[in-house]
Amino acid sequence: MNTVRTKFYRDKINGKWLGVCSGIADYTGLDVLWVRLGFVVATLCGLGFVPVIYILLGIFANAKPYGLYTDAREEKFWQGVRQSPTRTSREVRAQFREIDRRLAEVEAFYVSSNPRLANEIEQLR
Repeated sequence: MNTVRTKFYRDKINGKWLGVCSGIADYTGLDVLWVRLGFVVATLCGLGFVPVIYILLGIFANAKPYGLYTDAREEKFWQGVRQSPTRTSREVRAQFREIDRRLAEVEAFYVSSNPRLANEIEQLR
């Protein structure tokens, strides 16, 4: 598994102050607005450790590397891996099974319309 894409990073590019909330949003796949609201509500509710944790994460967490994802689809995939690796591996296996099924259909189409090709494939087996 690619550990670079499964680590938590501060997202200073999309962040407002230290990039902690946007990093959490990127890591979990949540909308950054909800993460920020959660931090504000937790702080206003008297949870004094929340700002301390925010500042510590802002100081000690690594900044998100530039070009970590090539596109939004890849970003969504890695968020899914972080949320549920088992579900993601099931989805990838299902996609491979679908590709295998479609290739079998293509092979069956060409073999059924080309007896010479069918004989060559049978000789290879």
